Amino acid sequence: MYLLSTVSTVDSNLGSFFVNSLFISLLSLCCMLICALKACYYRFMLVPLKTVTVEKEIKKSRFIAVTTPISSSEQAKSFISQMRKDHPEASHVVHAYILGEKGDLFSMSDDREPRNTAGRPILEVLKGSGITNILIVVIRYFGGTKLGTGGLVHAYSDAAKEVLSCLPTEESILKTSFTFNIGYELHEKAKIILSLHHVENIAENFDTVITITGTLPENEFSTVSEKITNLSSGKVKLTPTS
Repeated sequence: MYLLSTVSTVDSNLGSFFVNSLFISLLSLCCMLICALKACYYRFMLVPLKTVTVEKEIKKSRFIAVTTPISSSEQAKSFISQMRKDHPEASHVVHAYILGEKGDLFSMSDDREPRNTAGRPILEVLKGSGITNILIVVIRYFGGTKLGTGGLVHAYSDAAKEVLSCLPTEESILKTSFTFNIGYELHEKAKIILSLHHVENIAENFDTVITITGTLPENEFSTVSEKITNLSSGKVKLTPTS
């Protein structure tokens, strides 16, 4: 009788493991498909505009999801550290983030939750969102009732989805820095050309010639370069610096 009970328990645990693994695989596949579909409609990835917090309770456990814009791994680590300081009594401080113009840099942590039941679900939601330079932290206060591996996956992925649903975003436009030298006689006309485009961070250095630097959307570079070249009768060209 004891042997049958043990075998039954093992079978139950294995079944739960395989169901959880299957759910993670399906979640990952769905997020990849969503990301691919978004790529068909959007030329650029999205970036978050502000920090957003939502809170939900599942079987007496509090889940506080916070998402915020980041520009580096160091900034992400600093924010996570601050969350730990703000919630010293929390049972878990789980995170996942994505960085880079193409969203190809990422990190995650289950923070002592069972492997792949916390950070991984959050990361998969992020991958499917089309958003980059973003961090999600989910703080959990354990309420006394265990959720099981499948319950944890659902709880953390749902928390991530909910906080993203409240997040304002905008398109992330790839930009190129440039420099060029131009004579004083063409200075004003060159500035008019730049003013007609989305040029930012313009700086000028006045010497024997005027050196102009700035940044502009990558897809406008060739147009602006051609106009400056035509203005100077082929003598001046924009040089990309990054």
